Amino acid sequence: MVPVQSTDILVLDTSALIDGKISPLIEEGRLSCSAVVVPVAAVDELQAQASKGREPGFLGLEELKRLRRACEARSLAFKFEGDRPTLEDIQLARSGRIDALIRDVAKRNKAVLVTADYVQALVAEAEGVRVWHYVPEGVRAPPTFTRYFDEQTMSVHLKEGVRPYAKRGAPGSFRLVTLDEKPMARDTLEQIVREINEAVHASGEGSIEISRQGATVIQLGSYRIAITRPPFSDALEVTIVRPIVRLSLEDYRLSAKLVRRLASKAEGILIAGPPGSGKTTLASSLADFYASQKKVVKTFESPRDLQVVDEVTQYGPLEGDFEKASEILLLVRPDYTVFDEIRKTKDFEVFADMRLAGVGMIGVVHASDPVDAVQRFIGRVELGMIPHIIDTVIFVKDGQIRKVYELSLVVKVPTGMVDEDLSRPVVELRDFESGLLEYEIYTFGEENVIVPVREGGGRKLEAGGRMEDVLEAIREFDPEAEVEFKGRGRVVVKVDREHIPRLIGRDGATISEMEERLGVRIDVRPRAARKTIPLSAERTKDAVQLFFHEDMSRRNVCVLVDGLPVFDGSVGRRGVMRIPLSTEAGRRLAEAMEAGRRIEAVEK
Repeated sequence: MVPVQSTDILVLDTSALIDGKISPLIEEGRLSCSAVVVPVAAVDELQAQASKGREPGFLGLEELKRLRRACEARSLAFKFEGDRPTLEDIQLARSGRIDALIRDVAKRNKAVLVTADYVQALVAEAEGVRVWHYVPEGVRAPPTFTRYFDEQTMSVHLKEGVRPYAKRGAPGSFRLVTLDEKPMARDTLEQIVREINEAVHASGEGSIEISRQGATVIQLGSYRIAITRPPFSDALEVTIVRPIVRLSLEDYRLSAKLVRRLASKAEGILIAGPPGSGKTTLASSLADFYASQKKVVKTFESPRDLQVVDEVTQYGPLEGDFEKASEILLLVRPDYTVFDEIRKTKDFEVFADMRLAGVGMIGVVHASDPVDAVQRFIGRVELGMIPHIIDTVIFVKDGQIRKVYELSLVVKVPTGMVDEDLSRPVVELRDFESGLLEYEIYTFGEENVIVPVREGGGRKLEAGGRMEDVLEAIREFDPEAEVEFKGRGRVVVKVDREHIPRLIGRDGATISEMEERLGVRIDVRPRAARKTIPLSAERTKDAVQLFFHEDMSRRNVCVLVDGLPVFDGSVGRRGVMRIPLSTEAGRRLAEAMEAGRRIEAVEK
């Protein structure tokens, strides 16, 4: 580091402004110089980042305000110099063009260049510029937000203009607690954000995991911090999440049978559950368990917030892409890889590719029940490959393991069918502890269906398109037949009038035989001719939107996927229906869109 004299001029580059370490030194009188110069190129770069909602831009601009006040208080000259970047300079910013403009300002002023960027310091020294490469001062006081946490605090939620509150308790039994009756002020929240960013650079335990327009996700030790700003959020908000427990596999009190399977046989494990149910905690426990078994264990995470032993290396997406990271990971030859938060189709494909390459995989996926977790693979990989990719599904809720399924592939006649010609590959989901068959997955026509069964052949009848056996039987009489579930083992079938006599049979013999075979009560009704209503579908981040002609506003419609009813609803104002992805109907429509299935509607 070049000593700074009182006669020196300091030129600050973008990294020094973002770090915000110079203004406190001037305010406290610990740094003496003749002037502080800020290159115009650095200001433009900060403005561009702030305009895109990126956190470094806001931090750098706040530092500029403090620098001006500190210099005025100490009677130091503070000015902006240098050329404004051209369009070409901006396009070549990643290649160092903006940094070159900043170095030119230091050369013209014969000044000391202050930077926190190691590469910038090396280039400047090579060009003969005096450099002060600023190194973080080490551990500082804990950030202010840590005072909100106690041993039972799961997360803290801070938003400007709103009273701060926290979730305290355990997964499944938490409560909301107000931390202060006074609403959070913008200045206070900005100070908390700056402390977080300073801690990231100074502690060595922090990293910026995601940086997008209006949103930044930071991992600081065991804290996962999400910072959002307008236009992404309606106001500045900081959410800090921290795991309150770290469990070993023994703490889950698993049966000896399940422990043996995890230790010797399970290599395609899917951990499923709703948000906040304890999936990540279990994944961390499994990672530690395999590490203790002398296995090479790695993780895929974004953000990297698993609490694991030091022997487990945590990887993020390489250049923002897990597929690129997987290419490197295969060269590392891990025995097991924990893939936390599988969301996008590309994530499912990477998980499948690595598993088929022979790597033991542990995936974490959001799902309301264990079958939904398996269903998310349908359409993304071939049905017959699913048991080779997933052999064990563990469903977690309220921090406890509620259900474990084992998957296998067999060729047989699906449960409830009798004709040997109907035999086909069937994926079986069996309760791991009892061995009882609970679900079958197979191809019916051109569709992959999940059918709940009872061991012994009796079929459960559920809403939501799991009545394929009834539909198959009825469509032997009318290919355009409709089936509607009414509850308590009763269905209504609607067929063309000309097919009703043949379906009912003489003295009701045909329909009675069908009811006995299928184990349901069937009400036969004539099907009215209904015209399909034109619509278009679009998927957003959290919903599926259906667009109708504005003439359909306020009308009731039934939405169908490949002729099967999904849900009934009313078309909204301006002809738009919005179905949240958090609902069963929303998930089914999103999956239908990804699979290229036919989505249509009829008026009720």
